[in-house]
Amino acid sequence: MDVVISPITLRVRRTVAIVATLVAASSSLSMAASAGDGNFPNSKEGSAKPTVVLVHGTNLDTSSWTEVAKRLRHDGYPVVASTNPLRGLKYDAAYTASGLRSIKGPVILVGHSYGAAVVNEAALSSKNVKALVAIAGFLPEKGESPAELVGKYPGSTLAGTLEKVPYPLLCGGTGTELYVKQDQFPRQFAADLPLSVSSILAVSQRPVDAKALDERASGAAWKSIPAYDLITAEDKNIPAAAQRWMAKRAHAVTFEIHSSHVAPVSHPEAVTDLVEQAAARISGPSTPALAATGASTWKLLGAAAGLAALGVPLALTVRRTKRS
Repeated sequence: MDVVISPITLRVRRTVAIVATLVAASSSLSMAASAGDGNFPNSKEGSAKPTVVLVHGTNLDTSSWTEVAKRLRHDGYPVVASTNPLRGLKYDAAYTASGLRSIKGPVILVGHSYGAAVVNEAALSSKNVKALVAIAGFLPEKGESPAELVGKYPGSTLAGTLEKVPYPLLCGGTGTELYVKQDQFPRQFAADLPLSVSSILAVSQRPVDAKALDERASGAAWKSIPAYDLITAEDKNIPAAAQRWMAKRAHAVTFEIHSSHVAPVSHPEAVTDLVEQAAARISGPSTPALAATGASTWKLLGAAAGLAALGVPLALTVRRTKRS
């Protein structure tokens, strides 16, 4: 059964102002929401809407969520853009979970790239998480690692762009951080962004400890928490085929667009739309077109991305499929 919903305009706004936004993003995000208590001072106690917690992936930082955070806040959602330490799956998840405990009320937990594996792990010990949203990211099963899932299907060209840099460990010894070579970052990570924007992302990378990508998940939160997944069809880091496979296994509400790996930056409208769909399902009655329960999952397929860049509206189709 196919149901067509009204056309949604997804325009990628690539202006010089984005560069200024990215440069000032850390401070703007920290000031973006009303202050409260706990490790996540942006959370609003007693808000009528769930708090959206955004967790970035590797080689990016909280500034990658700037445009998404602006849209969510405009629509009345309390928002927290959480720093991801990028030291190891278990540590990063524990760090994220410690902040979640300070938030009153329900949480929509959103992870980009490796950050999706982190939120999956953090949600295992966080009872207030009511929905998981993966953006171009991982939805691992117990015992799976991000590196393993990337290699499940061909297509990733990330390995050839990485630069290994030693760094001192707090406990002594030497670890290895992974950077994407600056001259290759725009093509590898952000081919659908202007060079003026992607070059800023390249020089402001937050590196990941190499061991983090080999750490295995201790469980699958998506088995007990509703999952949502934005698949990036032009992704050169995590093959779209691998993303689709994980989303299907998790019975996730799936929205696919023609985007590079940095969808929160290049397609903030699409990211915001999916997060708000997840929020609507836990905070009130769903709209008729999206009212799916029981053994059904929704898959949203985007039309050609090139049209979006030209400002042409993209029609989205909702396809309902039975779970196996």
